[in-house]
Amino acid sequence: MSISRMIAASAERRATVATEDRVALTVREYGPRTADLTVVLLHGHCQRSESWTDVRDALLRQYPGARVVCYDHRGHGDSATAPRQTYHLTQLGYDLREVLEAVAPTGPVILVGHSMGGMTALTYLSQNPHEIGTRIVGVALIATAASGLADAGFGRLLRNPVVSAFQTAVRYAPRLMQRAKLVACKVFAPVIRTAEFGNRKVSPRVLSLAKAMHNETPIVTMASFLSSFPHYDRTGTLPALSKIPTLVLCGTADLMTPPSHSVAMAAAVEYSDLVMIEGAGHSVILEQPVQVAEAIARLMTRASGTARIERTHLTLVA
Repeated sequence: MSISRMIAASAERRATVATEDRVALTVREYGPRTADLTVVLLHGHCQRSESWTDVRDALLRQYPGARVVCYDHRGHGDSATAPRQTYHLTQLGYDLREVLEAVAPTGPVILVGHSMGGMTALTYLSQNPHEIGTRIVGVALIATAASGLADAGFGRLLRNPVVSAFQTAVRYAPRLMQRAKLVACKVFAPVIRTAEFGNRKVSPRVLSLAKAMHNETPIVTMASFLSSFPHYDRTGTLPALSKIPTLVLCGTADLMTPPSHSVAMAAAVEYSDLVMIEGAGHSVILEQPVQVAEAIARLMTRASGTARIERTHLTLVA
């Protein structure tokens, strides 16, 4: 283990945040509690906060004065499971509010979301538009979309009748389907690898981490969240992001959320920073963590300036 990784690990603080419906979410914090800026990292579907490890460590090296918060969504990682009826994006927006109120009740915040985490960030902002430019001073949307998930790439499979049959089977025989899932993960591993990692060679450690996160996600969690994706549409929130620094980042070989989604989002947000990492797939945060961290650090620098201007304005008004 490198010295920097040991420092990051030793600085970790864990907490549990109970949601309004009494689901325990596991939260990890890094950096000083008194930091001027808090960055919240939101992971994707069938992932967990560990998916951000390399990005987080690189970010803390580049921006040591910041505070970074990660947490596992309900039904993922170390967070508790919940009724399957609550496995949808609207609820994840509510969960994010609970986490922010518990660990970052004051001060400027940047939301950074990968895949479903990006959808969670957009959902939260649609629920709390008054916070854009006041409490939320920056947003990073990584390998994600604002709508049309079933219209391009592997997302087209969401409309396949097989997906509905799969969800029905999970509802009626979750234990049997969980065992079947472990077998299916091995059978379809090459397809999943191509979809997530594009055409770049990735280290065995990264592949092992990705496989572990998928295999550990309960089948009910995996299947239930899929229902939210075909009808998800937060394009109406994008223009409001023109008020704050916004990063849109993706890999050019992303088959889950193809680059067309990122281009469309960036076009809807004035002065957004569009970053496309050549050859990277959907798991760009695992493949190219340093490049992702550099882009987030630029966003943080822009957002810090915006936050200072906003605080000065509020002081003058007062």
